[in-house]
Amino acid sequence: MDKFALGIVIVGALNWLLVGLFRFDLVAAIFGGPTTLLARIVYIIVGAAGIWCISLMAKLFRVTREHD
Repeated sequence: MDKFALGIVIVGALNWLLVGLFRFDLVAAIFGGPTTLLARIVYIIVGAAGIWCISLMAKLFRVTREHD
């Protein structure tokens, strides 16, 4: 689950890069606009993956501390 969540977060970050640089929302372009059901589902999945990655980051810090 950690790898899946990290992959989804990376995809979401790349989408935000496109929004920031070019004002182009790839998710909205693929799914017919930012308010369509499919686009909203993708946004929710990316957000949930981001929340999951908070625990992944905590695990990483815990492991790093144990090795110091």
